[in-house]
Amino acid sequence: MDHRLIFLLNVAQRRVQHVVTSQAPKGRVTGAQSGLLFVLGRRNGALMGEAGAALDLGMPGISGLVERTVEAGLIEKRADPDDGRAWRLWLTAAGRRALVRAKASAAELNARLAEGFTEAEIDVVARWPTRLSRRKAILPRASS
Repeated sequence: MDHRLIFLLNVAQRRVQHVVTSQAPKGRVTGAQSGLLFVLGRRNGALMGEAGAALDLGMPGISGLVERTVEAGLIEKRADPDDGRAWRLWLTAAGRRALVRAKASAAELNARLAEGFTEAEIDVVARWPTRLSRRKAILPRASS
């Protein structure tokens, strides 16, 4: 078994990203936008910084993503009523429809990725990166 974990993770991530990118028709929701829609689907009205933290993006990264997603008509950005310097993000009707499609696409891709593996194996595969993402001392958050 090949245990070059950094290399294997990078290759796997690029291949999954290629599939996600190639499945999105021109002018449709990107993988990054889908991630933001997923966050807002769980917490509509989240602060921009909260959405960035959920996606492991710094302020420059979330700002650009939010602007592109606003331009696509999928979300609205409104000033926080309690703090005029902060912004809250809200799904639009188009964003809610896109979220339904993104969930279906993600479920299909997850099923394809799990083909040929037992439920126990998939549990380990899912547990491992989840645990690593929570271990800041080993894997510090990347700055954007």
